[in-house]
Amino acid sequence: MSDNPPSLLDKVSAKTRGILVQGQRDSEEKTAETKQSNMSGEQTFIAIKPDGVQRGLVGDIVSRFEKRGYKLVASKLVSPSKDHLEKHYEDLSDKPFFKGLVTYMLSGPIFAMVWEGRDAVKTGRTLLGATNPLASAPGTIRGDYAIDVGRNVCHGSDSVENAKKEIALWFKPEELMTWKSAQFDWVYEKP
Repeated sequence: MSDNPPSLLDKVSAKTRGILVQGQRDSEEKTAETKQSNMSGEQTFIAIKPDGVQRGLVGDIVSRFEKRGYKLVASKLVSPSKDHLEKHYEDLSDKPFFKGLVTYMLSGPIFAMVWEGRDAVKTGRTLLGATNPLASAPGTIRGDYAIDVGRNVCHGSDSVENAKKEIALWFKPEELMTWKSAQFDWVYEKP
């Protein structure tokens, strides 16, 4: 005879027990899926600058991130204010090119995006190429589409910490989508 008291499952019908057990399994699967998503859920901020938008490069740049396996969780075409851009580039405010950079960024719409996936910040920077396009390898976005530093097509977060700040500056929390891509298991071998 067992000293353990009967569990709730022992007191319900077989049908109810089946429903409860299935609910438990579904909950465990969802938890595992969330953990898996979080482990590959680093986010980065990428912005296509006015020259990239004006030159019609948005589709190709989005395509490169998608083909690499990253998931787009937010995007919008925006014309930010001078104050917004000064805040975004505040770490460069003591540089002689700061005023010109802000003026250039005000010259047309910007396509702001948040991409998600394993090592999104580091790999995003690799996809963009070096800040100076002439030092960028062919096959990178800047290596293929830019010549001058002042018209280098894209901005990409340079650290996970800065990515979080930039995402918060450019997007409201409710603008970020949480979803599992159908290709997740084809991109990631393991969580």
